[in-house]
Amino acid sequence: MDRREAARMIAGLLLGAPLLKRVEGWLAVEEPRPARRRAAGIGYQEVEQIEHAAQVFRAWDNQFGGGLRRKAEVGQLAEVADELRDFSHPPELTRRLHGVMAQLACIAATMSWDSDQGAAAQRYYLVALRAAAAAGDRAFAANVLAGMARQQFYLGHVAEGLELVRVAQDRVDGHATPAIRAMLYTREAWAYALQGRLAAFRRVTSRAEDCLRDMQPSSEPYWITYFNEAELSGVTGGRLLEVAHRSPSHAEEAATWLRRAVGLRRAEALRSAALDQIGFAEIRLVQGELDEAARLGHDALDTVAQTQSSRVRVKLAELYRYAETRDSAPPMAELCERIRLVLRSA
Repeated sequence: MDRREAARMIAGLLLGAPLLKRVEGWLAVEEPRPARRRAAGIGYQEVEQIEHAAQVFRAWDNQFGGGLRRKAEVGQLAEVADELRDFSHPPELTRRLHGVMAQLACIAATMSWDSDQGAAAQRYYLVALRAAAAAGDRAFAANVLAGMARQQFYLGHVAEGLELVRVAQDRVDGHATPAIRAMLYTREAWAYALQGRLAAFRRVTSRAEDCLRDMQPSSEPYWITYFNEAELSGVTGGRLLEVAHRSPSHAEEAATWLRRAVGLRRAEALRSAALDQIGFAEIRLVQGELDEAARLGHDALDTVAQTQSSRVRVKLAELYRYAETRDSAPPMAELCERIRLVLRSA
């Protein structure tokens, strides 16, 4: 992003101490006693249908990103919020409504972030955090905090992101499945990579690998099932790719992780697959393997065409900037021309 785009993304975002204070406050405050309201408008069957819809929206987000689907998802979130505001419900039904509201708000956050709406994403994350706390779902609250931390990392606020990860780890202690613990370890490792603490990065990544070996998919909540060996490999390779730009001696280690991620990605994770493939092409550029980088870049573009993710196109623009410096080589010139066409169409 150029400076103008970065400023637009940051506008309205809470950063540093104000964000951490808001997070701590929303986690600590108990749900207020409901005001006098009408009798419940929906029952358990309708809540089950909304819970199923949340799973569908999450699958859409994992596969395609934001785009038009975001409007439908936000509309469903508004309906649940209205239901909680306007009607009284039995305690169990209220808890489930808060739980599905947390799910929907978190999906709205990731879709918004994926559509280059950073401030809106943060607001949805805070709504999700508050709803998860009201539902008593410590594990999902930790997942929301991890999403907020990732956003801080992308904005360059590493210390704040790491603090959010540690809050998540503290709150979820004793309530986390192996996949949730692994995901939180990779967020912690991300911070260490950004800080240049590679020994700590590798140590915590190894803990994430150990957790995944203990994972039983049938015992994991559906919203964390995306975190598997492919996700661990892609996130780890992506962080090492950033390190390799500063220190090329780490390039082959990054390539090993990214190759593994590309090979393991499932068809329903198109956005992540595109990011992995772009990263794999980029690391080959760092290594000076231009023919291989061009081949991988064309493969990545085939996947990019299937997703509407703004994040994917930002990553593609990064690949273009690196490829453009080598476009005197015919394979790079052809790749750059194709990337230009894709970015212009977006």
